[in-house]
Amino acid sequence: MAEPQHIRGPSVTSRALSILGAFEGSSGNLTVARIAARANLPLSTTYRMVHELEEWGGLRKGSDGKYQVGFRIWELGQMAGRRLRDRAHPFLQDLFDLTHENVHLAIREGTQSLYVDKIYSSRKMPQVSRIGGRLPLHATAVGRVLLGAQPDWFVDAYLQRELEAPTTKTVTDPRILTQLIGDVRRDGYSVTIEQMRMNALSVAMPVVFNGQTVAALGLVFEAFRYREVQRFMPQLRGTVDRIEVAMAGRPVHIGE
Repeated sequence: MAEPQHIRGPSVTSRALSILGAFEGSSGNLTVARIAARANLPLSTTYRMVHELEEWGGLRKGSDGKYQVGFRIWELGQMAGRRLRDRAHPFLQDLFDLTHENVHLAIREGTQSLYVDKIYSSRKMPQVSRIGGRLPLHATAVGRVLLGAQPDWFVDAYLQRELEAPTTKTVTDPRILTQLIGDVRRDGYSVTIEQMRMNALSVAMPVVFNGQTVAALGLVFEAFRYREVQRFMPQLRGTVDRIEVAMAGRPVHIGE
């Protein structure tokens, strides 16, 4: 008679990752009890591992006793897309100086847009994206640009998922989204209005390197200013061109 296989519990690594994953989508400040609940781990285990992660620098305890992601994790996260960000940032700054609007740069990570750089405007706009943050592909202009760059089988599989609707105006109908993604592929840019936040409009274009879309560059401003989209197109297009030249390793003079 064969011996029953030993059923192993979660590894130390998976438990540590579950604890760090508990902060995804949160406000960033969590009690140990809340971390345990979100990570689906026993409270005693969570206490021990949170303390170890704090000593390593992965978590940081605030004066209120709640925890947030530590600087060491943030520093590691900054390594993702660093070459792209380093090459692109001076041109994002130029675009911001020209438009005085929120500027951001995103890449695709799985089924989400990962924001690798952003310059904030002083305008009172609802801030949804943040450096290192992730948002759904279908609900942002940069996301639709990145989604439109994928093969049809990927787009079809993505649209068959249950799509979240951050606002009452977020498009989640696969048939409509298929048409909108087709428009992005045809026009070379995407415009979304009140898809992630009410009163917010975003416009984005692809950044292409070696024939592949590697990122999307976008602007965000108030939705009631939708007539100004075309006014920003030359600046957005010019910035994308300069980033692509810099990515190819050719010299670009800042401010030219």
